[in-house]
Amino acid sequence: MKTSRILVTGSAGRLGRAAVTELVARGHTVIGFDLRPTPGLPDSIVGSLQDAELLNRLAAGVDAIIHLAATPDDARFPRGTAPDDGDNFLSDLVPNNIVGGYHVLEAARKNGVKRVILASTGQVVDGYLDAGRSPVKADWPTHPRYLYASTKVFLEALGSAYAHAHGMKVLAVRLGWCPRNAVQVAQIAASAEDQDVFLSPGDAGRFFAGAVEVDDLPPFAPVFVTSLPLGKHLYDPAPAKELVGFVPQDSWPTGADDY
Repeated sequence: MKTSRILVTGSAGRLGRAAVTELVARGHTVIGFDLRPTPGLPDSIVGSLQDAELLNRLAAGVDAIIHLAATPDDARFPRGTAPDDGDNFLSDLVPNNIVGGYHVLEAARKNGVKRVILASTGQVVDGYLDAGRSPVKADWPTHPRYLYASTKVFLEALGSAYAHAHGMKVLAVRLGWCPRNAVQVAQIAASAEDQDVFLSPGDAGRFFAGAVEVDDLPPFAPVFVTSLPLGKHLYDPAPAKELVGFVPQDSWPTGADDY
């Protein structure tokens, strides 16, 4: 297996640590980038997605970028009523998820990085699940839940545009739910549907490693990534298997408490 030099944004987060652990175990050289140090990673850079210059320097000489850094959700959903009806769109979602995504793809373009893995979310097709339509296919039009999911729709579109304009191979990974704290673990435990879109840290790490190791990818593709459902597939797992060879090994609640 050819080893690679990989930049992982959001490397100190739940999914970032899972990706870093698996990549390092397979012998890859990993540069971590996050607002805080990445545990156990010597090459851990602290910085913000707003720092385009720093991202550009870090992207020099890498073989792939795994972009996981983002504001992870809406401040509140469903939204409150006036006067308690604020949101985090302009304060957090736009700077981190929209402008930050642009900075990452620009760093890839300027440095000739030909493989970029973008963290999207199953929330971009949440409307289908609300309507009882499953498994959702990767080629269906997006149907986002709310503001956070809408920023991920933009990120997917940006990835597609850069792939076709600049000769990149870009995967938009519509990730399942890898809980970040005890509250989220409890929410998943109370919902059969959430358990069917659960994503374990182990499966997440194996997917991201496979995405950088596979010989070739199409210019752009969205794929769904979850662990094995206890009930039924709510998202079509076929594209992730066909493109990356990803076959999940875990199911709820394996690794759920490893946050």
